[in-house]
Amino acid sequence: MTTSTSLSAPITTPAFQQVSLARKAKNGVATVLVWLSFLIAVVPLVWVLYTVVANGITRIPFSNWWTEDLGSVLSDEVGGGVLHAIIGTLLQGIVCAIIAVPLGLLVSIYLVEYGRGTKLAKVTTFMVDILSGVPSIVAALFIYALWITTFGLPRSAFAVSLALVLLMIPVVVRSSEEMLRIVPDDLREASYALGVPKWKTIIKIVLPTALSGIISGVMMALARVMGETAPLLVLVGYSAFEHWNIFKGEMASLPLLMNNERVTNTMSVGTVGFERIWGAALTLVIIIALINLLATVISRVVAPKKK
Repeated sequence: MTTSTSLSAPITTPAFQQVSLARKAKNGVATVLVWLSFLIAVVPLVWVLYTVVANGITRIPFSNWWTEDLGSVLSDEVGGGVLHAIIGTLLQGIVCAIIAVPLGLLVSIYLVEYGRGTKLAKVTTFMVDILSGVPSIVAALFIYALWITTFGLPRSAFAVSLALVLLMIPVVVRSSEEMLRIVPDDLREASYALGVPKWKTIIKIVLPTALSGIISGVMMALARVMGETAPLLVLVGYSAFEHWNIFKGEMASLPLLMNNERVTNTMSVGTVGFERIWGAALTLVIIIALINLLATVISRVVAPKKK
C-alpha cells in the first residue's frame, strides 16, 4: 500500500524589508565612534614614535654608536656608543626569559590540562592576576629585601633578572593559557582513543599546535620587561664599560643609561646628554621591534601546516 503526501501550503520566502532610517543612523553613529576611538588610540602612539625617531636619529647612523661604550669618553664629551648598554639589556632579558618561560609554561599547562575546576587552579589563577598587577618597583624592593638584605648577596644584574621574572611570569602564563585553551579537544580525545598517555599527548599534540601563539606571547612579554627601569635603579649600579658577568659587578642597560645621562648631563636640545638619551630610547625601540619581528617569523615557521 502506498501513500502520498503533499504540502498543505507552498513555502514562501519572506519579502525583503528595507532597512529603516533609525537602523542606518545607529550604524553610522557606531561606525563614527569606532573610527574615532581608533584615531584616539593611534595618534598618541604615532606621535611618540615620531618624537623618538626625530630626536634619536642623529646618533643612530654612526657605527661607533653600536660598537663602542662610554668608558673612554667624558660624560659631556661627544663620542662613544651604547654597546655596553645593549649587552646588559640583552643579558638581563635572556636570563629572565630562561627562568620565567619554563615556569610560566608549566603553570599554564597545569591550569589548562590538569587543574580545571580544582581549588588549587582557582587559587593559582587568582595569584597570577595579583602578580600581573604588581608594580615593577614593588618587585624590585621584594628582590632587594630577599636577595640582598636577607641572603646578603651583592647587587647585580642577576638580581635585576629575578625582579623581571616576577613581572614576566604572569604575562607568559596568561598568553600560554589562552593558546592552550584554543587547541581543539578533538585532538586530545583522538590521541587518548589511540592509547597515548596524557603527558605524551600534551608534548606531541597540544604544545606543537599552540607553539606559534606561545612564542608570540613569550616574545611580547620579553619586550615588555626589557624596558623596565625601577629594578635597575634599585638592584644594580651603572657602568660605562662593557661587562659580561651577570652575577657580580655593575652593568649598564639602555634604560639605566638614559637615567644616568639625565642625572649627569644637561637636557638642552642639541647637547650630548640629550642626544644620548633619545638615541638610547630609539635603540631600545629598534631592539623591541626586532624581537617582535623575530617572534612573527618564528611563529609562522613553527605553525602547523595544512596538508
